[in-house]
Amino acid sequence: MKTITTTALAIFTATQAFASTGAGNGENLGILAIGFISFGVLIVLFQFVPALLLFGGMIAGLFKTGEKNTGKDLARADKTA
Repeated sequence: MKTITTTALAIFTATQAFASTGAGNGENLGILAIGFISFGVLIVLFQFVPALLLFGGMIAGLFKTGEKNTGKDLARADKTA
């Protein structure tokens, strides 16, 4: 019980680390860092378009009303194969 109390006390009374610069300062990203992040975002966006097309095709295939194969059609397909 003492361990749980000590752990909870340590978690809830956590203070700012001595090495941190503080939350008030802005992120000083350089032009290369911004370019790298932008490049990653572009890759994700360009992969999103084909994913949507494939997902749309899958959904269309699920709800498509096509011809039903009968037993005769399947038997004929086996003979020709």
